[in-house]
Amino acid sequence: MNKEMTHDLEKVAQILKLLGDKTRLTMVQLLQSHDCCVCEFVEIFKMSQPAISQHLRKLRDVGLVKETRRGQWIFYSMNQNNEYYPLIQSLLAHLPKQDHLLIELETQGLRISCK
Repeated sequence: MNKEMTHDLEKVAQILKLLGDKTRLTMVQLLQSHDCCVCEFVEIFKMSQPAISQHLRKLRDVGLVKETRRGQWIFYSMNQNNEYYPLIQSLLAHLPKQDHLLIELETQGLRISCK
């Protein structure tokens, strides 16, 4: 096996390991179709802001998600330019959508509460 193939296999293994965490997998599924702010994830997962930021940092570090600043807030979205995006898309196609979490957040008046 050549060195390039090994690196690709290692990178895929790293990505799959990151997505083995239910919270990160759910985040990626939500980000597949919606931009989200940390504050929204805090409400959805009932976790602290530092914990949510840690999950997002891991996803950002491997290039799966990107961040966009809107005023003082940072919104996250899927990085569709990532070379592994087609793999992620294929994986997510086999999982249930998580849009109900954002709908519930909106019903509670908490969707994009950081505006």
